[in-house]
Amino acid sequence: MERTVLQVSIFGLLLAFGTTQPKDDWEIYSFHINSTVSSRYATTIITSRVVNRKNESQEIEFHVRIPKNAFISKFRMFMDGQVYDGVVKAKEAAQQQYSDAVSRGESAGIVSSVGRTLEEFKTSVTVAALKKVTFELTYEELLKRTLGKYELQIHAQPMQPVKDFRVDVYIQENAGINFIDVKGGLSTGALANAITQTHADKQASVYFYPTVDQQKTCDSCNKKGMNGDLVIVYDVNRDSSLGDIKTSSGYFVHHFAPSQLQRIPKNVVFVIDKSGSMNGEKIEQTRTALIHILNDLAEDDFFGLITFDSSVSYWKRELVQADSQNVKSAKEFAVRIWAQGGTNINQALLDGSRMLNENPRKGSASILILLTDGDPTSGVTNLEQINRNVMEAIQGKFPLYCLGFGFDVNFSFLEKLSLLNNGVVRRIYADADADLQLKGFYDEVANPLLTDVTMIYTGAGNLTQTNFSQYYNGSEIVVAGQITDNNIETFVPSVVAISRNASIVFSDKNSTTKSTDSNIQRVWAYLTVKHLLEKELQYSGDEKVKIRNEILRLSLKYNFVTPLTSMVVTKEKTEVLHKPSEGGPPPPHGGHALLKQRSRLVHPIRSQNIKSSNPPARPTLYGLMENTKYGAADRFQSVVEPDIRFLLQTENQSLPLCFDVPARSMFRLLHLPSTGFSVNGALDGLRGFNRIVVHSNPNITMTVDIVGIVIHDGQFLRKSSWQAGHVTTTAGSMTIIKWDTNIDISIGDTRLVILHHHDIAGEEFLWPVIKKRSSDSNAEGILAQKSADYEEVQPPFSKKLKIKDQEINVTRSRAIDLSVSPAAISPCLLISAESALQSPLADFTLASI
Repeated sequence: MERTVLQVSIFGLLLAFGTTQPKDDWEIYSFHINSTVSSRYATTIITSRVVNRKNESQEIEFHVRIPKNAFISKFRMFMDGQVYDGVVKAKEAAQQQYSDAVSRGESAGIVSSVGRTLEEFKTSVTVAALKKVTFELTYEELLKRTLGKYELQIHAQPMQPVKDFRVDVYIQENAGINFIDVKGGLSTGALANAITQTHADKQASVYFYPTVDQQKTCDSCNKKGMNGDLVIVYDVNRDSSLGDIKTSSGYFVHHFAPSQLQRIPKNVVFVIDKSGSMNGEKIEQTRTALIHILNDLAEDDFFGLITFDSSVSYWKRELVQADSQNVKSAKEFAVRIWAQGGTNINQALLDGSRMLNENPRKGSASILILLTDGDPTSGVTNLEQINRNVMEAIQGKFPLYCLGFGFDVNFSFLEKLSLLNNGVVRRIYADADADLQLKGFYDEVANPLLTDVTMIYTGAGNLTQTNFSQYYNGSEIVVAGQITDNNIETFVPSVVAISRNASIVFSDKNSTTKSTDSNIQRVWAYLTVKHLLEKELQYSGDEKVKIRNEILRLSLKYNFVTPLTSMVVTKEKTEVLHKPSEGGPPPPHGGHALLKQRSRLVHPIRSQNIKSSNPPARPTLYGLMENTKYGAADRFQSVVEPDIRFLLQTENQSLPLCFDVPARSMFRLLHLPSTGFSVNGALDGLRGFNRIVVHSNPNITMTVDIVGIVIHDGQFLRKSSWQAGHVTTTAGSMTIIKWDTNIDISIGDTRLVILHHHDIAGEEFLWPVIKKRSSDSNAEGILAQKSADYEEVQPPFSKKLKIKDQEINVTRSRAIDLSVSPAAISPCLLISAESALQSPLADFTLASI
């Protein structure tokens, strides 16, 4: 039987290429690469057409390498007049489909992501005698600006000269193209004559049509044809300091890269691994790169140099100015770095953080750079403990950049460590140019122009990352999001940051332009998935599952092959490929059988009872009075207090239960008798909680309000405002992590998150959310309610429910769910608080907190 096989392997290349293995009895008669770039978003299609010249069937292979940051979005095979399209599915479902098809002797191929990036695709298909096959693969990527330019890099190695070989690149940039150039091995020698280039204001094109003879005679060519890369380099005009903002169909993308700014002097500490595994060429290349970097330090920079093996060594124990005498002394120290001993990453990073924390300079930017090639083997070796220690030492004050040397390094550990501390990770390949790779990374961060960059978008939501620790000359910040109600009139972008001398605000009413570019929504999806993949590394438990589910949802919607999805191509018709879902037929509808499911209390909700024909009304000072019997919302002209609504999220049905409580009340939210841990909260009478108090033995109290947090442990008082950035601390057995918009509290097996919200009028309030429930069977409080069984007597959506054999009146209603950000409208089945809690509300009410 015919059978298609695909293998995936990792190649550390930032290249895209197509390869079809050569054989004397089959021929690639056409090979096209078409790349279209709009607003820096590139969509590339590789098409390879092959003919089997033999009088019998044979297997033909096709390979593709794509940039690390790209997502495959389409793969197709054309054979015998039929088109076989790839389908993106959840990885587990795709693997099952692939296995089922192969077990039946059918032809199946699967495209998968390796690790966190898909780097090589290889498939083979059996082609009948004298027949043809066409492979077509599409991938998408957002080009990254580095050192003042974008690079679209295409690598071609068809392994034989191709009569119809062509590369077509089209670039459309409404900001205007400042310059364009073509580089790479395929642009030199005889092949230079095969390149045609055009450039006119906002458009540019590059055509590469080498003849068969040219494919054999170039510098990197031989009788097997071309083997090299074509690199299109360009940049755009930057007329506005706020940058380039485009909108289309309710989405926007913002490219921010101001250049007319003074460079900020930096404080940089280099933390260099000199353990035994660095011996030989690695340490030699590190010394060479370090000497070049020291030569490039500006005189107003301050720097420190730490080396480590089993212990930590210093050039000097404090930061010093990068004057000629100090630089000379540091280079002499660098020459004497020799590899030996173990790897004490924890202590080295703590000492580097201390050095930066003890030497703050106004108007400067601090950076911590780690270079290592292995796992921690000395001192603290528990990876999660190292993460906690380093986060507490840095406290969000400066980024940590981790450089992993070679493939023996624990790259996932370095990636998480850098992401937790506002940095990035970069692999340094153990090749002859490793010193240039190290120097190249340093050049990217050598010239900070802004720190504490906050991107603000009034009238927009579902934003990608909006906070950035530093912005460097030659780089770019890209943010995308959805415009509220697609109302461009209320959409106001701005940027707040700190420059060399003062805080600075970037704003421009005329910076936003409407566009017909259909890719803007895909840019938003691409950036959102990328950001969520990074967040997923930083979390565990329920939060990690939630993030993974959102990644999967977006990947399936936009047809992206990501680490959580795969693309399946099945030759021959199979039922599996054509089924609408992997879960079998939908359940039957109708009937009078009782629908039974479990329900659990997960979060409070602001009360909103809304007629189904109208959009939800927003609570105002005059509020909405809730009529829980009939579910009607009546507006009053006198001041009334809206109720606050809590939600009981069901596990097996889309509609949760909900109940209301008086809006000016104080409640016992959680109490764990086994540990003495308790959480109480006071409602503000209108929006949510304005104060939440956490008690923990012995005599530890933490108060959270709209200003910040105050921790009192009997002897010391610690305060932190919401504006203070990321803070990690401990109080007794509690671990407290404060982020920009929430506080994460862990104690024993319990995890509580307190969200800090702003409503449309800018008013602030709090929401507590249980992320991990305690195993304490005696837990008390509104947030500790156990799952409740309930039944719909006359489904669907009857007016009565059964809870513990008691029939209860119910009304279909809606609420604004503020346990998530951004908030979402949620339908629910409204019941009384007493029915939901199976106890009088007074049992949970407090006179004080």
